[in-house]
Amino acid sequence: MLTTERHQVILNSLKEKQSIKIQELVELTSASESTIRRDLTELEELQKLERVFGGARKIAPNEPEPSLSDKAAKHLREKQLVAQYAASLVKAGDALFLDAGTTTSQMIPFLKGKDVTVVTNGLSHLEALVENGITAYLTGGFIKSRTRALVGPQATQSLENYRFDKSFLGVNGIDLDNGFTTPDPEEAAVKRRACDLSRSCYVLADQSKYGNVSFAHIFGLSRSALIIDSLPEAAVDGIERHTTIKVVTR
Repeated sequence: MLTTERHQVILNSLKEKQSIKIQELVELTSASESTIRRDLTELEELQKLERVFGGARKIAPNEPEPSLSDKAAKHLREKQLVAQYAASLVKAGDALFLDAGTTTSQMIPFLKGKDVTVVTNGLSHLEALVENGITAYLTGGFIKSRTRALVGPQATQSLENYRFDKSFLGVNGIDLDNGFTTPDPEEAAVKRRACDLSRSCYVLADQSKYGNVSFAHIFGLSRSALIIDSLPEAAVDGIERHTTIKVVTR
């Protein structure tokens, strides 16, 4: 296969999905790994794709992170299913970190009456926590207007005052090679530190997050269990090689 033909195969593959592995391209083109790596380097130089560990991905468009209201309106039923299961893991007396986000916010009604303590960096969580009679603490930090999250050095430093039985985190991307990601490095730092300070760490997501890669790396898949709604069997098998996954179906 000629170089131009291989390049077209690579680009056509990336039109169909967010990322692709070198081994997949080897099988598609019958070329060697070294040839495919060279092809990917050339295409990256032409700004046709972005190299990642073990393969390549589409170049992410330079779009702003969706607002909290935009996120809240999408995949609501799936988020509620995931949140209800996550809340079922909570025991009376647990100290929890509840990350800012629309999936974690759906947990709050299911925590009512469980006698738990919640620390959160989500301003949007406060009203629901108070209405449901849940003891809550708010981190310090800079208010991020689009997501109503408290972030920055003050937010991460304030977490040092606590130790958690469980932390529940939201993400924007889940990828076998790139792990869990989010658009904002400061939000990533808060999530990462909260997980470090927890006995158990859970990422909550709907299936739209699978295969996406955002700008800021949080941590690898092995660092946290994943609770998600329906996924293709092949995707579940891939994630299970790295961490515990619970697929919550209707």
